[in-house]
Amino acid sequence: MKAVQIDEFGGPDVLQVRDIPVPVPGPGDALIDIHSATVNPADWKSRNGGYAKPAEGFFPHTLGRDFSGIVAELGDDAEGLQVGDAVYGVTPQGADGAYAESICIGADLVGLKPASVSHDQAAALALTTLTAMIALEDTAHLAAGQRLLVQGGAGGVGSIGIQIAHHLGAHVITTASPGNHDYVSGLGADEVIDYNTTDFTEALSDIDVVFDTVGGEVHARSYAVLKPGGKVVWIGGQPADFTNPRDDVEVLRPNVQRARHFMDRISDFITGGVVKTPEMQFMGLDDIRAAHELSATGHVRGKIVLKVR
Repeated sequence: MKAVQIDEFGGPDVLQVRDIPVPVPGPGDALIDIHSATVNPADWKSRNGGYAKPAEGFFPHTLGRDFSGIVAELGDDAEGLQVGDAVYGVTPQGADGAYAESICIGADLVGLKPASVSHDQAAALALTTLTAMIALEDTAHLAAGQRLLVQGGAGGVGSIGIQIAHHLGAHVITTASPGNHDYVSGLGADEVIDYNTTDFTEALSDIDVVFDTVGGEVHARSYAVLKPGGKVVWIGGQPADFTNPRDDVEVLRPNVQRARHFMDRISDFITGGVVKTPEMQFMGLDDIRAAHELSATGHVRGKIVLKVR
């Protein structure tokens, strides 16, 4: 099967498209023929060695975290799925493998793909919705009437966060470039701030929750807009040697776990019309270097979807 692997950390040039053996499902596993996968910022951060030191035998390493496809084979004791099921999911924490024509994964980690969405749409919604859902519902406990600032509302996670927050009844404010204002407003943002011309720290105050998908300097400045007792929920990455400047707010990192019941919650959002697919840009496995370069610009609207089959 075709897969995208790295033999060392580095820039996009270390990405190699090659043929590797089709994996064999072990006990509790499902072998899934992948139709669509996506490119996430976590992928190029993993590629360049931005995470913890890998364990022995890490290389060669197949990248990719979310996917949609068809169950091709089941290992012993794999429950809840049948061969031929259309499914979608996210690889376990600390693991990858979705930049490939097939993947072996615990059957209990994937969910049945809603019939109302394509494989492309399901892949685009998997990790983004999982992250936003756990960040806002399970971590921030966002409630109706609260004021939420989404940093980076046009991105994959930010665009889903806006929709979930709107569904929960929050007053949603987001930062976006002018070309994305109509896009994020259409997703449910009540206010949009042009980060090119407006300092959000001067325009905003009394924010209950900041959902930071950008990180860096934006993260450091976000504390200024929080009310006492407010929360920063972040996935974008804190600056080096960062310390919380306020002792009257909470700083929370969502624990984005993987399990079928989470995928079922996402499916309920999809079938209930709570979330719609973010804007998608389509590329193939052979375009993976260009896809990583595009993702690393930080200006992708929605998701980059890899058409695998």
